[in-house]
Amino acid sequence: MLDKKCTGDLDWEDVRYFAALARYRSLSATARALRVNHATVSRRVAHLEALLGRALFERRAEGYVLTADGRAVLEEANVMDNAALSVLRRLDAGVELSGLVRLTAGRSLAEGFLIDRLDGLHRRHPGIDLELIGEVRLLSLARREADIALRFGHPKGSELAGRRVGTIYFGLYVAAGLHAEPDALTRSPLIGFDRDGDSIAEAEWLGQHFPGRRFSFRANSQIAQAAAARAGFGIALLPRYLADNDRQLAEIDYHVPLLERELWLLIRPDLTKVPRVRAVADYLVEVFRSERQRFVGNCRAAESEALEVQLGEKAPEA
Repeated sequence: MLDKKCTGDLDWEDVRYFAALARYRSLSATARALRVNHATVSRRVAHLEALLGRALFERRAEGYVLTADGRAVLEEANVMDNAALSVLRRLDAGVELSGLVRLTAGRSLAEGFLIDRLDGLHRRHPGIDLELIGEVRLLSLARREADIALRFGHPKGSELAGRRVGTIYFGLYVAAGLHAEPDALTRSPLIGFDRDGDSIAEAEWLGQHFPGRRFSFRANSQIAQAAAARAGFGIALLPRYLADNDRQLAEIDYHVPLLERELWLLIRPDLTKVPRVRAVADYLVEVFRSERQRFVGNCRAAESEALEVQLGEKAPEA
């Protein structure tokens, strides 16, 4: 594939950036994933193309698309990438309860629930360094962008080890002062996700139950949506753990089943026996089990006993 006279100048970082761009297909998305600016991605890929003397991508409206040469180079790059990952996995095999563990979760779950409950993990395992990544986009466990993920649902066909740790229940909320207004449910505008979030389950649920209703506020964070509801912008569909104990919010009765989403803890299979990763995963399972009532919410307290039995059972691993 590569001209032998060029391999001496080949920079693995150029290949890594090329493989990432092939995966994400845009400079901005690749830059976010690699935590660099888009100019660095462009420069790295251009350097590799100049070294090989061929175009690896076609720049199209829908993004960067591999050329035939690019597809061939990607096959070789994947071999190199997998070899590098294999080296890192061997290093993961240590038995010490120390080192870095990267955890990814949705932003509202990370900032509105998890952070306040991670102090016990630090006291129990002070040698573990935790990196919590609260992002809307899905980070790849397979590419080592994270070690543990908290995600809604278990990916179909995934080889990841998974365990259901709870169910997130939702409610419709408005500012406490608006709750008593006549026809608040039928006349108030909505608060929801921005246009890029139309495929999110919460956005789809609102679209199905309130077709054609005006959105007075949009944000890609449910923490921001809760703040907008407190400010009186309208009705927000929020997780109960985020809104039920907020005195500035009040729930609106809606006589149809509200949204529920299963929350799963996912780990790469090769990391399930790594002590530091296992310790973090076990701690998270404990947290969700002990806090299950917070996810059920105040108005569903009567169901907590049934939920306790349900969540006490371990889901099958992938």
